[in-house]
Amino acid sequence: MRAYTPKDNVQKKSYYTDRFHIAPQVPKEDVASDEVFAADLATIEAKFEVLDSYIQVEQMVVFINPKDNYKVLELLKDELEYTQLSEMSAIDFVADRGGFEVFYQMLSMNKRKRLRVKMFIKDGDAVNSVEPLFRSADWSEREMFDMFGIEANGHPFMKRILMPYDWQGHPLLKTYPLQGDEFASWYEVDKIYGKEARDVIGPELRDTARVDRYDSQRFSRLGHEVPKGTEITGDEPKIEQSYQEDGGVFLIKKFDRESSVIVDDPQR
Repeated sequence: MRAYTPKDNVQKKSYYTDRFHIAPQVPKEDVASDEVFAADLATIEAKFEVLDSYIQVEQMVVFINPKDNYKVLELLKDELEYTQLSEMSAIDFVADRGGFEVFYQMLSMNKRKRLRVKMFIKDGDAVNSVEPLFRSADWSEREMFDMFGIEANGHPFMKRILMPYDWQGHPLLKTYPLQGDEFASWYEVDKIYGKEARDVIGPELRDTARVDRYDSQRFSRLGHEVPKGTEITGDEPKIEQSYQEDGGVFLIKKFDRESSVIVDDPQR
């Protein structure tokens, strides 16, 4: 059984010093520099309060009040030809601003323009669902709830989409530990076998990126592969890697490590 280290209140113990790092932004341009965006912004401002607006990487960014999100997207779809909601999610600013920045990435095929609608909500607040306008928002709003805990009022099925329905916590919060919290360590053990089996089975290892070269399957020992169950001594002979089976593939040239070439020119 693996040794277990208690993780009491682990979500309050952020152990990565760069967890709250915010990358520098690229330069911003005035909306007036683009005629199409300038006209779109004027149409939005005629009906709604715009808190901020600018062009960044050839896309217009518009900050609005959270209560207006449905009506603004309805205007973009019906009047301004932004007929596709290609992405939506949130950014965790709870630590320094006490809430989340929710964004909607819009696309107009007719204008060949992209527009990003942003709004800031406080931690614990909900948003208006835009699923009736864009079916693509169905799973995106569920994922936003699952990962950040932000509910979308009016959504037809506001349940988790990636994690089990009875999961505790929201994995994309910056305070959520990468290896999982106390609940995650025992979830399947408790669910399948019951808490009385904890001492027998031990906690779960939820780091999917971890690779153990000495595990029971003898994985990740490229060049030193051995049959399952073989005792590892550390002095196994080196085996050259081959990228095809011994018999090769019909009409395909034999390819191995010795004949491979590393291409340094990205334009090649």
